[in-house]
Amino acid sequence: MLGHADAKSAETKRAKAKPVVFIIDDDSDVREGLRALLQSVSLDCEAFSSTSDFLQHKRPDTVSCLVLDVRLPGLSGLDFQRELASTRVGIPVIFLTGHGDIPMSVRAIKAGAVEFLTKPVREQDLLDAVRTALERDRARREQEESLQDIKARFESLSERERNVMAFVTAGKLNKQIAGEMNLSEVTIKVHRHNLMRKLAVRTVPDLVRIAETFGVGRGPKPLA
Repeated sequence: MLGHADAKSAETKRAKAKPVVFIIDDDSDVREGLRALLQSVSLDCEAFSSTSDFLQHKRPDTVSCLVLDVRLPGLSGLDFQRELASTRVGIPVIFLTGHGDIPMSVRAIKAGAVEFLTKPVREQDLLDAVRTALERDRARREQEESLQDIKARFESLSERERNVMAFVTAGKLNKQIAGEMNLSEVTIKVHRHNLMRKLAVRTVPDLVRIAETFGVGRGPKPLA
């Protein structure tokens, strides 16, 4: 696992990297038209003729989204969306189609698509959808980075500190925890202070949220 300094450095590099819009469409004219439109508003983009080409390409670790044709040779765009979700690839998807219908669009949106647009697409509609998708991906990445930081902090806790954490989040007072763990109240206060410091939290509600995130139980064996 990355240390805090390494994680911060990686986060800074990602923050400086420009967002990228990926395009998958088997029509070369559509690909080039979309590329020209996106580049006209200073957006980086990479275009592919198939989902297999996209998967074989090493993608930069930066904010991104995918403009995806519904009808493709082999795996359809909708099936590819489902495949991405099953492998936990969280890239936001914007669908383009020349043969769309309401059930198809409903299926795509229910599966998490940002937008379902029909060809020929209005330029502003596509640009608006791309901006929404990039913002969604940026928010997702920030949330994941925050969770990784919290996880690293949580894993730095000793077993005794985790036990104290479990009792605190169960609503026990220091005196009660001391009795349960057969320790002095002063020792419990020290452990409580240390775990709050390591987790960078100041209130019990904040501590409860972290405990719920990592499945800390209630009682003397929270990690059993």
